[in-house]
Amino acid sequence: MIETQLLSGTVVAAAVKEEVAARVVALAKRDKSVGLATVLVGEDPASEVYVRNKRRTAENLGIKSIHHQLPADTSQGEVDDLILRLNEDPAVNGILVQLPLPAGLDGERTVNLIDPTKDADGLHPSNLGKLILGRPGLTPCTPTGVMRILEHYGIEVTGRHAVVIGRSFLVGRPLALLFNQKGVDATVTMAHSRTPNLAAVARAADIVVAAVGVPKLVGPDFVKPGATVIDVGINRTDDGLVGDADFEALQGIAGAMTPVPKGVGPMTVAMLMHNTVTAAEAACSRGNRPSSPVVVER
Repeated sequence: MIETQLLSGTVVAAAVKEEVAARVVALAKRDKSVGLATVLVGEDPASEVYVRNKRRTAENLGIKSIHHQLPADTSQGEVDDLILRLNEDPAVNGILVQLPLPAGLDGERTVNLIDPTKDADGLHPSNLGKLILGRPGLTPCTPTGVMRILEHYGIEVTGRHAVVIGRSFLVGRPLALLFNQKGVDATVTMAHSRTPNLAAVARAADIVVAAVGVPKLVGPDFVKPGATVIDVGINRTDDGLVGDADFEALQGIAGAMTPVPKGVGPMTVAMLMHNTVTAAEAACSRGNRPSSPVVVER
């Protein structure tokens, strides 16, 4: 019987944060501080918890937290103006807008206004375009976190077949691109809810990534013996938090697997900090000059 290896995101996130803290110290020796601006519109309790966690993590790593909380009735123009001010602020290296925004506000427009060089989430079209082209840029936090988990535990990716279940621009699509980058060189199948014979497609993979938001979708019939399972899903059920993969049922089948919670989740915040210090290092190299100005259509 296979002994399933636990891939702890908590352990990997701690290693990433240690690296980030050292880089923050190195920048401080060059008289460069690191700042992360967070923007929260409204009073959604879950969003408040997420932002509080990100701010606390930043401060623990020596990154200055610059928080802006706006009322739910804030206009789109007021949000736009704030983002443009943060783009020009040399004390701000990373900008994070907590999504979703309240009804009546355009989250996509808001993200697109962020200076790509300060795009801590890595979701600006410019950064996603660089990912497609294989050029350096800030990459989406959760997909990059998945790759760091695989790297940390020595899970072979090159030449392997990865099946990514889920095609969102937040996780599935950018993760497929990361798997397929030169130097990584996995063969990638992107699957989704309308993929025929989904279980059979997943069962052919060496690495299965579940990112669809369906509790315990990935069961024993989805995983060939010894395959690695990365569970990105976080679903609230009557039994508590569960992932998109059936953790208990896959014990003894999967060769390695991330749990939920304490799997991919901690990596998202860790990679947000990684992106912020990366942006600060780039700003330091170019003398804090802003990138090309963002044009706003009124």
